[in-house]
Amino acid sequence: MKNNYKLGAILAVIGMVAGILTLYFLADTYNTVISTHFNAGEWEESNTVRVVYAVLGWFGITAGALSGSVLYGFLTKRPWAWFWGAVAATILLLAGFFPMIPAADSGLPVPTMIVFGLAAVMWFGMLFIGGVNNKIIGLTFVAGLAYVLTFIDGVAPISKFQTTFQAPEAVTNSADAFWNGMYVMSQQVNWWGAAAWAIFIFATFKSKSWAVPMGIFAALMSMIGGYPMGIYNVTQVQRFSMFLPAPILSTILLIVILLPGTQKLITGWQKE
Repeated sequence: MKNNYKLGAILAVIGMVAGILTLYFLADTYNTVISTHFNAGEWEESNTVRVVYAVLGWFGITAGALSGSVLYGFLTKRPWAWFWGAVAATILLLAGFFPMIPAADSGLPVPTMIVFGLAAVMWFGMLFIGGVNNKIIGLTFVAGLAYVLTFIDGVAPISKFQTTFQAPEAVTNSADAFWNGMYVMSQQVNWWGAAAWAIFIFATFKSKSWAVPMGIFAALMSMIGGYPMGIYNVTQVQRFSMFLPAPILSTILLIVILLPGTQKLITGWQKE
């Protein structure tokens, strides 16, 4: 499959279709998901969907347009086409995955599952065309999970901030006031951490020397943004917190990335 430009062109078309479907599905379900959450008394969730659906829509549509450039690259047999195809697929994976969560919570259909499936096919296909080492595929796949989970950890504080800010006791209760501030501080930390994981993945594909410090940075951002909220949430709900998978996985990845063998693999797999 390596350097299969015809297959690459087909995958690029799939990426373009996925981008168009992102535009259609999110526009079609945007107000339905918002109103369903609002009518269920989850006003903070409806406000969160207003923001996050728009952001993911912009990302997904942009990735679809990028896939058009990738199609040009494959049709003209450019060596860079597979890499930018993988970039587009990585963005589409997130744009297709997260919208399924608020829709499913409302008991509504999850049409963006189609986008996620197309993006997954495109992602693995681009890596095979690029001749990416199987161990690198495994490492970046796990890093991709951290990327998605860390993004989700950046979504939850949007809702948490609204509920703690509106609570009357937040004015007089120093703990509530503290956590309201913590949600504000950690929200973008997690989204920057998610972006850092994506950049780590791209740098690893290109076997860049700075991929390792980028991975360390991504892991630390996810851990700093996720552990405090996760541990605090455990004390609230008295069970495992869904804030914790991102920082836990990032901790494991940090250990793996610090191993000399992993660093050698990341910076040298293309030479091999």
